[in-house]
Amino acid sequence: MEIVILAVVIALVAVAAVSGLVVSGRKKKQLPPTPPSAPTITAPPAEPHVGEEAETPRDEPRRTIEEVDLPVAEAPPAEAPVTEAPAPPAPAAPEIEVPEPTAGRLVRLRARLSRSQNSLGKGLLTLLSREHLDEDTWEEIEDTLLTADVGVKPTQELVDRLRERVRVLGTRTPDELRTLLREELLKLIGTEADRSVRTEGGADTPGVVMVVGVNGTGKTTTTGKLARVLVADGRSVVLGAADTFRAAAADQLQTWGERVGARTVRGPEGGDPASIAFDAVKEGIAEGADVVLIDTAGRLHTKTGLMDELGKVKRVVEKHGPLDEVLLVLDATTGQNGLVQARVFAEVVNITGIVLTKLDGTAKGGIVIAVQRELGVPVKLVGLGEGADDLAPFEPEAFVDALIGS
Repeated sequence: MEIVILAVVIALVAVAAVSGLVVSGRKKKQLPPTPPSAPTITAPPAEPHVGEEAETPRDEPRRTIEEVDLPVAEAPPAEAPVTEAPAPPAPAAPEIEVPEPTAGRLVRLRARLSRSQNSLGKGLLTLLSREHLDEDTWEEIEDTLLTADVGVKPTQELVDRLRERVRVLGTRTPDELRTLLREELLKLIGTEADRSVRTEGGADTPGVVMVVGVNGTGKTTTTGKLARVLVADGRSVVLGAADTFRAAAADQLQTWGERVGARTVRGPEGGDPASIAFDAVKEGIAEGADVVLIDTAGRLHTKTGLMDELGKVKRVVEKHGPLDEVLLVLDATTGQNGLVQARVFAEVVNITGIVLTKLDGTAKGGIVIAVQRELGVPVKLVGLGEGADDLAPFEPEAFVDALIGS
């Protein structure tokens, strides 16, 4: 029995083996031909993320960072040294000028005054030299004086005195007539008045001069020229630009000051003139300056509010001490209109002296007589041109000599 079972098992095994071979053969027939072997491609190792350490193949020992041969970075090409552009030169400080001494300029101004003014004197001498001085001649003499802006009352006084002296004199030589006319003109102008510009000040305060006048008369220019006169006389000066209503007035005054080494105290355009004037005097005291010159606004003199403001400037400045001088600048060519201006300013501030500008180029030198009569104050300075040193003290004798050509 056992033999039979063993035989059956062997037979089954043999059948299974044959079947496997058949199935295997069939599968081989159904498989496609094997393609040629391709080279094995190994993917590159993934780059480590930030914070992870890169893996090193296990068959290679790990190397420290000192042992790793890193590629040497090429040195950047040497750059040329950067040369900074030279800074623009700072603007040079204005060269300080040495003004012409007063004595020297007076000689030159006398000659200029003589050339521009002696038509008045020559006209009077020609009329007085006539053989017969009838009423028509005396009327011509009056017209000549009025045309020269001597004024009605001074003209009448002068004619009356001339008539009397000519009648007494009888015969009249040219030299006698010239002497006669010179004496009478000097009487009208006056030779006794103090014509010096007061700039002495007190023991601890500088002399303070306020300059007033209508725009267009040369007020700011006169202030600058007066600074030159004072510097030429050895005085130290501080300028106060209190004309804040005229464009560039402060710049103009500062330019005048820089030319002679005088400092200018100024404020914003349209600022308070009284405040600037106050500060200018304050700075003058602090610096120990000899003189403070204050240029004021010169707007229309017919506007009451503006004139009141000028009075305010005067009152504020006087908190430091009394004003030593208030100079009214008048244009000699304006004639009788200048007298109107003089009256209005005199009502607001106490005018102590007159500056006549543009006295050259006009035969109307008689305004000197008229304005003195109107205000009762002397002409102290005269301007005879546009030059920086064309401002000089007024000398009655030199003025009359220029008028009559002596």
